[in-house]
Amino acid sequence: MADSLLDKINSPDDIKGYSQAEINTLCDEIRERLIETVALNGGHLASNLGVVELTVALHRVFHSPHDQIMFDVGHQCYTHKLLTGRRTQFDTLRTEGGLSGFPKPSESEHDPMIAGHSSTSISAACGLAAAKKLSGDDGFVIAVIGDGALTGGMAYEGLNNAGRSHGRLIVILNDNKMSISKNVGSMARYLTAIRTKNRYIRFKTKLSRALRSVPLVGSHINNILFRSKKALKGAILHRRGTIFEDMGFLYIGPVDGHNEKVLERTLNVARSMVDRPVLIHVCTVKGKGYEPAELKPKIFHGISGFDVDSGEPKHGSTTFSDVFAQSLCEFAESDPTVCAVTAAMKSGTGLTDFASQYRRRFFDVGIAEQHAVTFCAGMAANGMKPVFAVYSSFLQRAYDQVIHDVAIQNLNVTLAVDRAGIVGEDGETHQGLFDTAMLSTIPHVKIYCPAYFDEMKPMLQKCLYDYPGVTAIRYPRGGEKYKPAGFTAAGNDYDTFPREGADLLAVTYGRTFSNLCEAAEGLNGWGQPVSLLKLGRVKPLAEDAVRFASQYSRIVFFEEGVRRGGIGEYLCSELEAQGWIGQFRIVAVEDTFIPHAPVASSLARLGLDTEGMRRTLAAYFDNKDGMVH
Repeated sequence: MADSLLDKINSPDDIKGYSQAEINTLCDEIRERLIETVALNGGHLASNLGVVELTVALHRVFHSPHDQIMFDVGHQCYTHKLLTGRRTQFDTLRTEGGLSGFPKPSESEHDPMIAGHSSTSISAACGLAAAKKLSGDDGFVIAVIGDGALTGGMAYEGLNNAGRSHGRLIVILNDNKMSISKNVGSMARYLTAIRTKNRYIRFKTKLSRALRSVPLVGSHINNILFRSKKALKGAILHRRGTIFEDMGFLYIGPVDGHNEKVLERTLNVARSMVDRPVLIHVCTVKGKGYEPAELKPKIFHGISGFDVDSGEPKHGSTTFSDVFAQSLCEFAESDPTVCAVTAAMKSGTGLTDFASQYRRRFFDVGIAEQHAVTFCAGMAANGMKPVFAVYSSFLQRAYDQVIHDVAIQNLNVTLAVDRAGIVGEDGETHQGLFDTAMLSTIPHVKIYCPAYFDEMKPMLQKCLYDYPGVTAIRYPRGGEKYKPAGFTAAGNDYDTFPREGADLLAVTYGRTFSNLCEAAEGLNGWGQPVSLLKLGRVKPLAEDAVRFASQYSRIVFFEEGVRRGGIGEYLCSELEAQGWIGQFRIVAVEDTFIPHAPVASSLARLGLDTEGMRRTLAAYFDNKDGMVH
């Protein structure tokens, strides 16, 4: 059996001397490695399979890290990692202590910046290119952005500035006709129109080949015509040009994104254009080379793991997202004003059934969280009850819109904040640790945090009907955990669990309550009484809940979120405002970002798992002075 070509690669330079036949074989080997690794570790498969040839061509033509490649979102960087010295570590992808599923400069000099959210690559590339020009660096900067990311407004802010730049900047539009959910809007239709101008593509190709075959002068004439492509295209297509050309780019494309030889040729042409920015329109197939992923690219966009032979994903149990979506459908059935909004995350937020049952009241606005919030504000202003389902880490992008367009006007908009808390293997850019601190600073906002499935519907009902302004209901990724015997989850604003003889109170909210219950039950069994306060609504805090807490001289607050500006500090300030004097300790995420790791492992490191909480509470009984304010 011949040695694997991939196993010989330790840097991008190693592929520059390969023949075309070897490159084609290498691409096949890369796909095999991607499928094998993601099947075990989970990750983003379909998007990575679609950019294998493109990534190989980029590293054949350019010289990383001198030339910098900026992947938008970043979850299509797996081939890039395999080619840039991380091949031997690739089996650790998305595992604790292993490779990140996203670009990470601390991993490799070949990753210029972290990328985890959409529509950022062009703006980042503009900055990288500007810095290179100022410092006299003649390297290129290449931004790789998907067609789905063009639904995000920041992409156009970047394009607008990039088109006026004179740095060595190339934007590659990876057009796979898919985003996480089906592409929406005018840009998708526009790209389709460009792709279908076959008569222009055929004409251009034949003319270019003919000219290059003319001895001595043919290539020169071809280059002149290529630079004058806008006029040529206008004559054939009877239109002025593309929107990208209007912005100042030299537009090349569409190009077959799975023909590595053509890609190399195209990239070399772009590399020769040093006086203006270039946009290359590359057409790819999401999931290319693995039939299950090609047939179901949405499922294989981000997947926890799957059987390679059958393509069947590993099915989990019921999740909070499922329960939220089911509850929303039930309200929509009896209330025609209930609407659902998502930012290209229909399946991720559980809204597939809602979209099917209530098509006219379902709105996927694309990867545009800012627009989504203001869109909801407009709907609410005209009498609808919009619910925006969004991951916690993506809601961060719409903070101003929540304040300016919803809260100030006191509009009835519900934020369904999915993936709240630690999310696991996606790491720093996706942890949902800031939403409570962020939203609790906004006047009049109400925030609900179900710990169990039974609380979802009553809390969502409160959001929709009990308050005219902006509300949020936040819930974690995955399912519910331990529930104490006899506890009925009714969706109350708070629940108290006083323990006779206790002068120590433990407080928390959301799924953290499950671990706290187990920790407290263990201590109570050892004759170390601990009372519990479970917060169902964390903003505003119920006056009676604060009054209950004030009966205790020592309080420990456990929070799966940031400490600074979090709910623990909020409760402490409320107690002090009432003249409470005692010891108050907060166990939460300190001034740091949390790297990728399994949820259980991250919670253990933070002291938010059952054993960590037990140790924290037990220390009080071992040393009553061990508590700090």
